[in-house]
Amino acid sequence: MGSIRSDSARAFHQPLGDAITAISSDNSLRPVPLGPVAWIGFLAMCLGMFMSVLDIQIVASSLPDIQTAFGIPLDLLGWVQTAYLIAEIIAIPLTARLTRLLSLRGLFVVAISGFTLASLGAALSPNFDLLLLFRVIQGFCGGAIIPAVFTAGFALFPPDRRVLPTTIAGIFAMVAPTLGPVVGGYITDTYSWHWMFLINLPPGLLVAVLTGALLRGVRPDWPFLRQLDYAGAALAALFLGSFVLFLKEAPKHHWTGGYISMLAFVCVASGIGAVHRCLTHAEPIVELALFRQRAFAASCLFSFTLGAGLYGSVYLTPVFLGLVRDHTPIEIGLVMIVSGAAQLLAAPVAAVAEKRMNLLLLAGIGYGLFGIGLVANAFETVDTDFAGFFWPQVLRGAGVMLCILPSMTIALEHRLGDDLANASAIFNLMRNLGGTIAIALVDTVLQQRTPIHVAGLIARLQAGDPDAARIVGLPLDRFHNVPLGPIDEATKEQVAPMVQHAALALTINEAWLLLALLFGLTLLALPLLAGRRKPIRR
Repeated sequence: MGSIRSDSARAFHQPLGDAITAISSDNSLRPVPLGPVAWIGFLAMCLGMFMSVLDIQIVASSLPDIQTAFGIPLDLLGWVQTAYLIAEIIAIPLTARLTRLLSLRGLFVVAISGFTLASLGAALSPNFDLLLLFRVIQGFCGGAIIPAVFTAGFALFPPDRRVLPTTIAGIFAMVAPTLGPVVGGYITDTYSWHWMFLINLPPGLLVAVLTGALLRGVRPDWPFLRQLDYAGAALAALFLGSFVLFLKEAPKHHWTGGYISMLAFVCVASGIGAVHRCLTHAEPIVELALFRQRAFAASCLFSFTLGAGLYGSVYLTPVFLGLVRDHTPIEIGLVMIVSGAAQLLAAPVAAVAEKRMNLLLLAGIGYGLFGIGLVANAFETVDTDFAGFFWPQVLRGAGVMLCILPSMTIALEHRLGDDLANASAIFNLMRNLGGTIAIALVDTVLQQRTPIHVAGLIARLQAGDPDAARIVGLPLDRFHNVPLGPIDEATKEQVAPMVQHAALALTINEAWLLLALLFGLTLLALPLLAGRRKPIRR
């Protein structure tokens, strides 16, 4: 009995890596029995990921204050978010090679430390240029954090104990965008914009200390510096950066013009060069050969679709509540928190179901629920508010963990070392790309379809259409399918914003249906998830 107690004590107090991993002959992590310290380290990593995902949402709430503080034009303000997003997407595919170079522990500690220090720099920035520089550093470090956490969930835990950590990681990643408007709205209404960045300091320092002290495992592979494909990394960064910038700017310019053509050329040329390097170099910066595995390629498609649905819905909801319902940031956050609550409540069910149900069936239920939630939002009117958003958010929140767990398991299970890090980086990149592309498409729909609906509603109102009057929110007593005749200027000024709100609501409904269509089409690819995979070896 005494020896059992002493063994348990050693398991609790020994470093995290010693308690959960061993280094095999091929320099990859081998999971071994866990102690409570393992969970402290892993939860610290999840907290770091939560901070990085939350940051992009809460900063959005303070953009008007930042514009006033630095006296910058409105068209430059978006770079506060764009700089972060571009750097984040560039970092994600590079994490596989950075993990080998620095080790999982080294990468995460450097990333969370860099993110925290950059947050301090952003808060203290004396001018807009320095703020953008620190946002780039924040984004790059935040992008490295996300796949590192999901890699840890599979690298540090035995196969029979991975469901709980991956569920927890998924909750942290998915709830953060939902809580962002609440946290951001509260900070905006209560404090100055500087606190959007300063809020990262205490948890960032705590996470850096905990992961640095507890994580152990594979040592850094410094000789790998000589083998890195620097040209491939530069081309991949140029491709992803220009691609994100193209998607952001193209809707504003109606996808035409010299600037957009130049971005498209740079994107295509660098993309071709990056793919060529990845397929021919001995140590490619991104392991594209993984896409030869049918199940992995399908899981990335599902990850892409989930990203489109998540980011698209988190984008459309505040647009509607802010521009149609004229809600404040904190009011928008209180509506959106329903989705986060549903995710938390559904997570235990998803964790149990992942162990007991067929993964394809589970994915089908998850993506089906999320798609139905998108369709349910596609019938909004100018009067839709909390009640109208409640059940669609419940459906999407309940479905999101059922979406991510089976596709992630299929993508990452049984992988070790470089193979695991590469797969995790690509899988997470696809989710972010899905969100980026979805927002660009939604922006295009909003900009191109809203004027069409405005013109249509005006024509129908002038023709005396009672249905159009009902959509706009006008009294029906004057509308009997008889032309109204000339309208005085005072009436036009009164009705114009009502028509604009109604037209925007109709356009947002079309965007919801577009996202739902993507989910429906993706469900057709469900049988592809059943394919077997073989490890990539070089």
